[in-house]
Amino acid sequence: MKLKFSVSPAFGYLPMAVFLALFLFVNSPVLAESVENQHGAVDGHSHRDIKRGERFFKGLLPHKLEHQACVSCHNLTPTDTLNWNPSAIAIAEKYLDKDFAAFNNAVMNPGVGMLAQVHKDFKIEEEDLKTVKVYLDNLAMTGPVPQNMTINNLLLFLFLGLLITWALLELIFFRKIRYRFIPVLIFLGAFGYQAKMLVDEGIKLGRSEGYAPDQPIKFSHKVHVGENGIDCKYCHHTVEQGKSAGIPATNLCMNCHVLIREGTNSGKFEIAKIVEAVEKEEPVEWVRLHNLPDHVFFSHAIHVGVAKIDCQQCHGDVEEMDIMEQHADLSMGWCVNCHRDTEVQFTENGYYETFVKMHEEMGIEDLKKVTAADLGANDCMRCHY
Repeated sequence: MKLKFSVSPAFGYLPMAVFLALFLFVNSPVLAESVENQHGAVDGHSHRDIKRGERFFKGLLPHKLEHQACVSCHNLTPTDTLNWNPSAIAIAEKYLDKDFAAFNNAVMNPGVGMLAQVHKDFKIEEEDLKTVKVYLDNLAMTGPVPQNMTINNLLLFLFLGLLITWALLELIFFRKIRYRFIPVLIFLGAFGYQAKMLVDEGIKLGRSEGYAPDQPIKFSHKVHVGENGIDCKYCHHTVEQGKSAGIPATNLCMNCHVLIREGTNSGKFEIAKIVEAVEKEEPVEWVRLHNLPDHVFFSHAIHVGVAKIDCQQCHGDVEEMDIMEQHADLSMGWCVNCHRDTEVQFTENGYYETFVKMHEEMGIEDLKKVTAADLGANDCMRCHY
């Protein structure tokens, strides 16, 4: 006897009814309001206002854009080259505690100067600009979106590991490939490249050649040193007598900027940060570039004050750098080789007057030149004590 099961027609509509109920629930005003409350708001503005302001800032709205988008000048993420325009986060932090009238006046009525030229043809409705202000306020409170880390080297390392595993399994168990030298070559090549990657990454530990962090104020050495010819020792005035070259105080900056309030490239925004720091008696928190390990001693006084080494020898062509970066890797090998190769200004230098025997040898031309290594610069205890 065969049993027959029949399904009521009502059950055929059950999936459709469930889908319709979920659709109505997800799109209900009550749920939408609760979602907005979960995401939070800025001064009573909804998440929808924040997203709309973001779209206007990035140029996604209006659909027929007649001018450059805000993000085309005010970057949201760090750049490799110096963008003279203030970043989005800098603008957001400046106007977070200011009302919309001040923000609107700065954008739409900038007065005279560079900002007036840039914003000459900029047009946006007041209600839309209000959403931009909401977006920037939210950006100031939440901070910029973190950049995703690249994992290309990790993926390559794992892929090479798979090749090594396959080659070993093929040689020991599978034995499907007729020519045995093929898995052997694959194993040796993958293993060798993995070893090279490990050595390279190990050497890089603690080194930061090319490090160029964003600074709280966009300061260009190319403008100050290269174009305006300011001596490095004017700003870094402890470089000849002190262990550190010294960071110039904001009062020293004001020696020039008490009169110069608008830069040729940067306008007023960046210089205003210096003026504000002086008025509030707050230091500018510059980001340190060159960091040696704690177990290494280094003094600018002996290198610049005594040995008369130019700044460019260690720091590169500073006068050509808009964004200051670490020129050398500052490894021990780099220092040791420099001590071996660099000739010291030995004669007519009061610091080396006590080296009588070496002066006598130079006088009878038994000694042609003196390097830092000749004076004991490569002795371990000179830097590690």
